[in-house]
Amino acid sequence: MSNLRLGWIGFHVEGQPAFQALLESGIRIEAAFTLREEASAKRSGVCRYDELCARHGVPLHKIGHVNDPETVALLKQLNLDVVFVIGWSQIIGGEALRAARIGMIGAHASPLPHNRGSAPVNWAIIRGETEGGNTLIWLADNVDQGDIIDQVRFPITPYDTCATVYEKVAHSNREMILRLIPRLQRGERPSRPQPATGEPILPRRRPEHGSIDWRQSSREVYDFIRALTHPYPGAFSRLEGRRYFIWKAALLPGEPYPAASPGTVVGPALSPESGACGQVVACGKGAVLLLEVQSEDGETFAGIPLSQLPWKEKVWTHE
Repeated sequence: MSNLRLGWIGFHVEGQPAFQALLESGIRIEAAFTLREEASAKRSGVCRYDELCARHGVPLHKIGHVNDPETVALLKQLNLDVVFVIGWSQIIGGEALRAARIGMIGAHASPLPHNRGSAPVNWAIIRGETEGGNTLIWLADNVDQGDIIDQVRFPITPYDTCATVYEKVAHSNREMILRLIPRLQRGERPSRPQPATGEPILPRRRPEHGSIDWRQSSREVYDFIRALTHPYPGAFSRLEGRRYFIWKAALLPGEPYPAASPGTVVGPALSPESGACGQVVACGKGAVLLLEVQSEDGETFAGIPLSQLPWKEKVWTHE
């Protein structure tokens, strides 16, 4: 089956390295689908497929939703054997799924069945998990519950953010898909069922869920900030009535400020290195050092300017 007709659906950065690797290895992609600009503007981690598709002669179709009648009709018309759905957040309905003769293949950024559901990378970091993963599955009517094709695991370190974990996800997508293609070409359809665990499905995250609860421990606040930083909408809080997005923070050891109420700016941290300067803020237990914040109007404070912001007896508040 070396003449497999392959398609691709994606818009998120986690998929592009695999797509590029397939094209550069000489694998033909009959068509690619991505979101229209007005739809992708509302998403995080968006990448553009235009240049890659133009360079390799792949027809690129920009769509509003994968289940729109015109999209489903085009999928059927293309007569595809396998469609890779990598870095795509819309649930694919049954009619679209059946448009691929052998099936559609997706990736879920967790070691399934653990962390089945929405935003698995963000939730894993928020919860302080030390191991992440990625799973290649045959897409089925039940979301994230299709048979497993391949799976990898990797560490989530205290230095990782959502961006660096997604780099690991993107690398693993590339490796798993390159391993799979020869098997598909030989007519194989590797799969194994997911074990039943009873683990609840992760809830969807929205930008308004990014408010920092300073009553949590310093480690929980630190994990929350790094889980929601770029390219996601960001963790935020208010200082003197103004909302600020907190893009970068450092975790301070121990419990040095037991008398300060959560959210209190204890003082500035100063260093000859500008990047190490910032505001020290007390948490429910311990404290974090804020290294980069941005106001709602786009003004960014980092390093020495952040440490010099008015701070005495100021309190960050939870929305």
